Amino acid sequence: MEYITLQNSDIQVSRICIGGCPMGGYGWGDTQENELIEAVHTAFDAGINFFDTADTYGLGQSEITLGKALGNRRKDVIIASKFGVRIEGGKTFYDNSPEWIEKAVEGSLKRLGTDYIDVYQVHYRDGKTPLTDVVEALEKIKEKGYIRSYGLSNIHTEDIKEIEPLKGRFVSFQDEYSLACRKNESDMLEISEKLQMTPLTWGSLGQGILTGKYTKENVDFGTNDRRSRDIYVNFHGEKLLKNLEIVEVMKEISAQYGKSVAAVAIRYILDFIPESVVLCGAKRPSQVLDNVSSIGWKLEKEDISRLDEVSR
Repeated sequence: MEYITLQNSDIQVSRICIGGCPMGGYGWGDTQENELIEAVHTAFDAGINFFDTADTYGLGQSEITLGKALGNRRKDVIIASKFGVRIEGGKTFYDNSPEWIEKAVEGSLKRLGTDYIDVYQVHYRDGKTPLTDVVEALEKIKEKGYIRSYGLSNIHTEDIKEIEPLKGRFVSFQDEYSLACRKNESDMLEISEKLQMTPLTWGSLGQGILTGKYTKENVDFGTNDRRSRDIYVNFHGEKLLKNLEIVEVMKEISAQYGKSVAAVAIRYILDFIPESVVLCGAKRPSQVLDNVSSIGWKLEKEDISRLDEVSR
């Protein structure tokens, strides 16, 4: 496994992080708790020590499943969770208020079955709570021992001005990035350099389109799978056709290296964005092993250039 230390901290993490959204058991097709738990064990045994979740994934079920899966291995892993999205009375809204932060972290700790969270992240900004107030609240729960560090998610270059006075406080930030979604690329590179935070990529396999197992004929997901909805553009219309073009090049490159298509997708990010961490969801142990095969080798410059060109 490859490891890095998160910026502004002493927290060492694997460069592959298990994304916990599928552990919520909602919106990703059929999921079985025993397979999800086995996938976590497989990840741990393969050297992955970083697990990301959120209080809203499966309305908290992801945190419950992760906590159950880790069991007595808690001290050997790094847990990241998120706050900032409230679901009440059938409505969803953002809330970064100090009052909600205190309530949210207590709920996450209980569901995870742990005394502390290693990296506590703002899932989405609420557009009204000053970031200085958010940091003050995070520092208070850090002093209580509830969290070790904190980070941000879904931020862009227009947020730099507000974050810059707090430079050195945040250890990491997340945003969507993959060969199927490069719109945030320049933002991630600039934020990483200017604000000295470790970049974490989510959607790293394009919700699965970059695994190479889909064609135009077999993307008919059931109603229990969020990818059936048009909002998940990777599997619909012209975007689907473009992604399948990218995948064809990935298949050629994967054959050269004797690796899976998914491994090429992950390796591209690891090589292209320095000191990054790639989040990958996994419902089964076999998917974890497939993702781990991206470790221990590098893409040649010519292959990075091919992937860069076809995914533009």
